[in-house]
Amino acid sequence: MRKKIAAANWKMNCTYQQGEQLLQDILGANIALQDHQQAIFAVPFPYLIMAGAKVEGKKGYSISAQNVYNKKSGAYTGEVSAEMLKSIDIKYCLVGHSERREYFQESNQALAEKLDLLLANGITPIFCCGEPLEIREAGTQNSYVAKQLEESLFHLSAEVISTIVIAYEPIWAIGTGKTATAAQAQEIHAYLRSVLAGKYGAAVADAIPVLYGGSVKGNNAAELFACPDVDGGLVGGASLNAEEFATIIRSLP
Repeated sequence: MRKKIAAANWKMNCTYQQGEQLLQDILGANIALQDHQQAIFAVPFPYLIMAGAKVEGKKGYSISAQNVYNKKSGAYTGEVSAEMLKSIDIKYCLVGHSERREYFQESNQALAEKLDLLLANGITPIFCCGEPLEIREAGTQNSYVAKQLEESLFHLSAEVISTIVIAYEPIWAIGTGKTATAAQAQEIHAYLRSVLAGKYGAAVADAIPVLYGGSVKGNNAAELFACPDVDGGLVGGASLNAEEFATIIRSLP
């Protein structure tokens, strides 16, 4: 059975004290996760060690970085390497979030390099893909996201790609209050899985969790997560509210 994942992306929000309290409140809900379920918190770099200590020993709870640099080490002031994340026992890292692609012009090739460095350090990438509004309105979203997968992931072996997580983000639904319908989410997730199957075969494609990342909230999570190809969510704004995110975690099938 594929992993079912509720992943929180705090983005550039919360002071250290607020983040500490938010984690305490969510963990205080004492939600027992089953073997196939995972709750992941992608917190800002300064909070990684604190957050790691909070979830230590809690079954199914993990911490993720929000980004990593695409070089191993060197004179890159202000950047953080995969080796640094490994040294503080970080298990996951977001790669290619739409905001990184848009604001920092991250290319598919640079993202492929990030993936390789993370994997070499035993860190699971959560690879983000998705289309902006103009692509969706033009009806070319399938070829757009297929290219993202092909250029960033298809150099990986079948054995390696089966260890990663993919998050589909309809960029037009992030922070806008718009949400893809459950049917729209299922349709594009099934398509993504078919692209993976075309390259690696159905067995590999069926093993990869694909998360939905577009305005997931407590009141729509259960419907979205019930779709056969939606394996959870990458949650932005709603993850900053402890009660809301706890509801999302409880919605995992």
